[in-house]
Amino acid sequence: MNEYLKHDEWCIIEEGFTPENHQSSESIFSLGNGNMGHRAMFEEQYSGETLQGTYIAGVYYPDKTRVGWWKNGYPEYFAKVLNAPNWIGIDVKINGEMLDLAKCEVSEFIRTLNMKEGVLERSFVATMGNGNKVKIEAKRFLSIVTTEVGVIRYSVTALNFDGEISFNSYIDADVKNEDSNYDEKFWDILNTKSMTGEAYITARTKKLDFHVCMNMRYQVLKNGQDVAATADIIEKEKYVANTIELDVEQGDELSFYKYVSVLSSLNHSKTEISGNASKVSGAAFEKGYGALLEEHVAAWAEKWSISDIVIEGDVAAQQAIRFNIFQLNQTYTGEDERLNIGPKGFTGEKYGGSTYWDTEAYCVPFYLSTSRPEVTRNLLIYRHKHLQKAIENAAKLGFTNGAALYPMVTMNGEECHNEWEITFEEIHRNGAIAFAIYNYIRHTDDKNYLAEYGLDVLVGISRFWSQRVTYSTAKNKYVMLGVTGPNEYENNVNNNWYTNTIACWCMSYTQEAFKYVKESNPTRYEEIIENLNFDFDKETARWTDIVENMHFPIEEETGVFLQQDGFMDKEQLTASDLDPQFRPINQFWSWDRILRSCFIKQADVLQGVYLFEENYDLETIKKNYNFYEPRTLHESSLSPCIHSILASKIGDIDSAYDMYLRTSRLDLDDYNREAHEGLHITSMAGTWMSIVEGFGGMRVVNGQLSLKPLIPEQWKSYSFKVLFRGNLLNIFVSADEVGVINEEGEDVLIFIKDDEYKIEKSSSLVIENE
Repeated sequence: MNEYLKHDEWCIIEEGFTPENHQSSESIFSLGNGNMGHRAMFEEQYSGETLQGTYIAGVYYPDKTRVGWWKNGYPEYFAKVLNAPNWIGIDVKINGEMLDLAKCEVSEFIRTLNMKEGVLERSFVATMGNGNKVKIEAKRFLSIVTTEVGVIRYSVTALNFDGEISFNSYIDADVKNEDSNYDEKFWDILNTKSMTGEAYITARTKKLDFHVCMNMRYQVLKNGQDVAATADIIEKEKYVANTIELDVEQGDELSFYKYVSVLSSLNHSKTEISGNASKVSGAAFEKGYGALLEEHVAAWAEKWSISDIVIEGDVAAQQAIRFNIFQLNQTYTGEDERLNIGPKGFTGEKYGGSTYWDTEAYCVPFYLSTSRPEVTRNLLIYRHKHLQKAIENAAKLGFTNGAALYPMVTMNGEECHNEWEITFEEIHRNGAIAFAIYNYIRHTDDKNYLAEYGLDVLVGISRFWSQRVTYSTAKNKYVMLGVTGPNEYENNVNNNWYTNTIACWCMSYTQEAFKYVKESNPTRYEEIIENLNFDFDKETARWTDIVENMHFPIEEETGVFLQQDGFMDKEQLTASDLDPQFRPINQFWSWDRILRSCFIKQADVLQGVYLFEENYDLETIKKNYNFYEPRTLHESSLSPCIHSILASKIGDIDSAYDMYLRTSRLDLDDYNREAHEGLHITSMAGTWMSIVEGFGGMRVVNGQLSLKPLIPEQWKSYSFKVLFRGNLLNIFVSADEVGVINEEGEDVLIFIKDDEYKIEKSSSLVIENE
């Protein structure tokens, strides 16, 4: 852990500049608006350790997979989110000396991420080598109203000297990815142009030919008054800049305003992109910093009005949940069905920036409750559009008849994960995609989605499961051989309980979906049967046979669901037996040693217990939790939230709280010593789940919202809002009361601790929290 950030309810605050923390801060203080984002690198030059990253949604590079030995069906490339041209830069010289925090004396340094307003601010005093002292105040944001615009206000005050200060505002396309092979660069330059007051670069990616144009304009004020300054024009192959130099006297403040448009060929024709970029930056310049900021702050207020969670009495917990919600809201907005949620968002390059099963398993619940239904629907449509690719992925592995295997990692539907044990074996991701369809429908009641899109996907997935199983004559059961479950510290195991469970559920749910579509939309039903060449009686009979005769490993003496066959053959140790200095074990142990151990990276059996808890009584849930939690190391960001929810379910509120803090402050306190690589965006949705589904006990049961709230003793109260079938409900929990306000929508029925209540529109309910 590295706890260097100040606790505050609405802000992330770093006081004092420590270079060793800078790359972690670049991740933590990142900005995004769904369309683009960047790490919190400095505007001015910095010669210390830094990962300067600017990223544009949907723009990537298919880097050829590098493996020691090729295998049939192996992905041909690894998709990388590209570090795009850097538009942030403003080099500053003080009487000819470059401002560089790695080379000057820095005092009064404060970096603040204002989550309420979506703004990054920084201030400090720098003493240059020549003794000149300046105060710097920088403020920037990425507009969530005009999502192709970024704005910077950068002010320099001369504290103890008269002389000259220069600003060199630039766009630099000579960039590379941190994980580039042999320092390979992925951009070709199409054109550059620099003129007084404006400059732009248009570049294209190699291989896929994405075009990006960035256009900058600027304004300079001296002591609050416009300054007409002559600019030196710089134009190179991959670099454009304007440099202006101004005389100052002691006490003068120079403010440099930079307006930048960032456009890609995803949304603009390649022939018009440069002209459009000029129009967008020009419109931003004309609107001005104040108006752009005002509408941006108002838009964030609207987001917070629905998605905020308020915790009274625990600043660390309050700051953490808002940080997680903030990052989720600035990573994905649901406006574009071509886009999805990368596990690092716009904060780093690890994992390639691609789509994982994390979206369906963790992010969908958050967006279902905090955004209009179209946002989650677009996430599901994203997968439907990739169905044919999923069928092709399965065919490469030998599956037939329209069986679909969705990729573990993807940008366009093709598998692009570069580890064979994940690519070939971690097939449970198929189940997460099917469950997301079910989850969306039970929350929104949009059953029409099944006929429009959902059933096609469910059939492809169920066809895959029916071919992936093997009938064991020795067991007289169906078995699932050679898989990797959610616990990636186990590879190539037989009969992973979670995988077998979700496979059977998929085949059963697909049959339910068929029944609904046949009854509600017979024409579409017949169309699906014909388009998929579906032999209903034959295929569903096999699915039913598999479901009724699947092998599920179990520990006979205790009745615990075994993670896989042979799990009890391992030496049964617990996490408390490990020396903390050798954690996480994947940074200290050989892979051979990890595979032979009983230690669990993340929830596996418990992932299934969480999804299908209605199938198990409380004693069964408790028994499995108490067995697996001590063996779980939580060395995946996706793990603590599931354990927190189940701990709340069984009434272990202290453990639930500890796990909540771990998941919510995972990046802020850098539990796994990897914040410098980027944030764990998708697991942040699990933080929201820990409160709403864990402490709040929120579920959808038989089409109605149900609450079974608990409250940690560290909190005086907490509240959250939920969008549910046209209603916006504000839910408040304290040690004494549970309250629900029906802020929008019609009358609604809701269960609170198994008692049913009717809450009329625009009314509220308060009951005792017994």
